[in-house]
Amino acid sequence: MKINVNNIDYKTHKAPVVGICMDGTSYDYYEAAATVMPNIQRFLKTGSFGYVESVIPSFTNPNNMAIVTGVTPDKNGICGNYYYDKKTGEEVMMNDPENLKVPTILGTFSQQNKKVAVVTAKDKLRKMLNKGLNGICFSAEHADKVTIEENGIGNVVDDLMSKENPGIYDPEISVYCIEAGARLLEREHFDLMYLTTTDFVQHKYAPGDQEAINFLSRIDRWIGELDRLGAVVGVTADHGMSAKTNSDGSPKVQYLETILLENANISSRVILPITDPYVVHHGALGSYATVYLQESDIVAAKEIIGKIPGIEMVLTREEAVSKFSLPAEMIGELVVLSDGPTVIGRAKSWHDLEKVKSGLRSHGGLHESKVPMIINRPLNQVYKEKLDSGKARNFHLFDFLHNGVEND
Repeated sequence: MKINVNNIDYKTHKAPVVGICMDGTSYDYYEAAATVMPNIQRFLKTGSFGYVESVIPSFTNPNNMAIVTGVTPDKNGICGNYYYDKKTGEEVMMNDPENLKVPTILGTFSQQNKKVAVVTAKDKLRKMLNKGLNGICFSAEHADKVTIEENGIGNVVDDLMSKENPGIYDPEISVYCIEAGARLLEREHFDLMYLTTTDFVQHKYAPGDQEAINFLSRIDRWIGELDRLGAVVGVTADHGMSAKTNSDGSPKVQYLETILLENANISSRVILPITDPYVVHHGALGSYATVYLQESDIVAAKEIIGKIPGIEMVLTREEAVSKFSLPAEMIGELVVLSDGPTVIGRAKSWHDLEKVKSGLRSHGGLHESKVPMIINRPLNQVYKEKLDSGKARNFHLFDFLHNGVEND
């Protein structure tokens, strides 16, 4: 049987199919933790592995929604965590299911009588992941508040997990997310499952840091349990992570609104689509921004921004739409990307840097766009060649799991 979603056919499997998005986890994290991740190491040897490119901007919402729709932001409508609504003049979170233009793979499978479960660490993703879904969908963040009516499951804390859910800034919340998936699958068969974590650990700790190694060891245990339960398991990421600091450890920031005003008296509204409720992670500082300007200021602003140290790409709306497959109506007159060690801000007074005043790690640009795809089973020749080509994308995850792995 095949199920078509957004013009892509997905072959159904007898075995459960589990897609995992390890938020912020580039391959160097797995490499540094190899000795404590026997299950991932086994997948690398006997399954499949390759590097894939994420959606730009390399943020959580656009990449998660690309993964669960199988298509780019120009088609699904989600190009950030946060956007500027020109009609209302308000800056709003891009977490309303109405912003999603197309059906998800999850929802479509559930409507074809397939059993589907979704667990996200961050509740901000839940409503969009739940669009059109007849199944289980809950966040670890609010696992203590689930209801049958809202989430398709009741009493996760006592009946499923037998322990309280951790706080959103506790590394254990991501472990709880993957464990919940394994416990659901242990309890009953699911045809399709999506598990997506949070990147607090990766924002705070570099590959090889003991805290990151310990965290990944616990993640590996539950990924291994999913494999033991017979699932086809695929692990990718929404983005990687880079240190964004000066030599003294302070954040390396370029404040675009301030620079434009001071250099050319240009008023602008800079939108930072990394902005979300979890500011302790990143202080709303990332390597991608979109700039709203008067038409008459575009040329001058582009020239000024292009000369700022640490800025490596300034595109007009049309150029950005073409290069990164973005929805034109959701971005400003310019799109700006910084280099590996630099983040983009609005004005210094706009950001609360207290929580990120030393050792900032963040993402959003091209330098965080290469991520791993690891699958616990071998791929057929056609899909092996696709993965080896380096041209595959993280949002091809379910295509690889359904069409690249032989059915049982």
